[in-house]
Amino acid sequence: MGLVVNVVEPTIPAEPKEYAARIGLDWADQKHYWSMRTADGNYTRGTLENTPEAVQVWAAELAQRFAGRPLAVALEQSRGSVVAMLSKYAYLYLFPVPPASLSYYRKSVYPSGAKSDPVDGDLILDYLIKHPERLVCWKPDTDETRSLQFLVEERRKLVNQQVRETQILTGWLKQVFPQILRWFDDLTTPLVGDLLLRWSLLTDLQKVSKKILRRFFYQHNCRSEERIEERLEQIRQAVAATTDAALLRTGKLRIRHSVHVLAASRTAIAEFDAEIKTIYASHPDCFITQSFPGAGPVLEPRLIAAVGSKRERFASANEMACCFGVAPVTEGSGQSRWVHWRWACSKFVRQTFHEWAACSIRTCEWAREYYDRQRDKGNGHQAAVRSLAYKWIRIYFRCWRDRVAYSEERYLEARRARASPPDPQADLVAGPKPSVGGRQRPPGRTLPAGSATGGER
Repeated sequence: MGLVVNVVEPTIPAEPKEYAARIGLDWADQKHYWSMRTADGNYTRGTLENTPEAVQVWAAELAQRFAGRPLAVALEQSRGSVVAMLSKYAYLYLFPVPPASLSYYRKSVYPSGAKSDPVDGDLILDYLIKHPERLVCWKPDTDETRSLQFLVEERRKLVNQQVRETQILTGWLKQVFPQILRWFDDLTTPLVGDLLLRWSLLTDLQKVSKKILRRFFYQHNCRSEERIEERLEQIRQAVAATTDAALLRTGKLRIRHSVHVLAASRTAIAEFDAEIKTIYASHPDCFITQSFPGAGPVLEPRLIAAVGSKRERFASANEMACCFGVAPVTEGSGQSRWVHWRWACSKFVRQTFHEWAACSIRTCEWAREYYDRQRDKGNGHQAAVRSLAYKWIRIYFRCWRDRVAYSEERYLEARRARASPPDPQADLVAGPKPSVGGRQRPPGRTLPAGSATGGER
């Protein structure tokens, strides 16, 4: 169309004082509805196809109409296709509106529950105009940080997919080939996968000669003669769990499919790990997370992804704890008071700090002592770890803000110098003590199985 637009890399300059217009965008999979009010009070509505070409034309028309002056765009999305397409244009300043906030705002304006896409565009615009102090302009982080954010989240999804598929495989093996669960500890290994691909049922495996099986184990780095002979004898003596032809036919196909999925997941996780390792090593804040006890190669990049690189994002450790869902929420009315954990937060980020706190108990002496004190007060394991995570966030914030590595000696020295009682916020984070079932455990207690890693691999 001959229109020139100002396209930039995802780096947005300082937020302007005035906007030539404000736009509320109700996005959808096929078509977006927008409402716009200009600085002189003119109001217009329109629709926008959800394609890069349509967005390009729309942005060019806005640039031409307002001579490239800044425009504020509010939408119910902080990450996704719309943000990706609009973030290219330097004069569009994006203001993500939390969906929950807009939902409550809609109920206050339309108690009947009426809802439509054009009206939602008006509602988002109204929220932007009347409550600008509640919205924060979207400013992308550095390329390294954003890459880590995407990579670690997708890696966790792959791990969850692997766990889910392993559970499905276990369920079918219990029905048609339960001996595999006794012979091998980990179903996700190439050894088990290749064995089940070649011999998905016990009857298939028992038809194979010892020579072929012995060669198979050698090819998969199983070189212990004693262990090989033991497995060969177990295979010979095994009895089929069922003779149901329908169950065996379906089970054989499902087992083979699960093995293929697990193999693909295993390869994908390894590729993600390699990419994360490369980017993490070049991140300017990696020395901070490497200094923390208990984090390790999996959680260290996740901590950087959670906090980000922009120091102006958080003014205090409490803001960071509230954003990550670790700080508690207190509801009070009259004589009643209820302390509960925060629901409106990123579950992945909260899980990151929770897992880190649980891991630190095994490697950090003061963290273990703090955890034991919380348990001695009657708090459960999760509440005690959540309380410890709150303390770690305060330490992380100070190291992150000052760009210094964590030093346990310096921390303990500062704590002795203060000689102050425990932070009262810690008990709030742990939540109210249980009236029934609170357990007191003696020193030297062990953590619940799997609690240190939260299922991460």
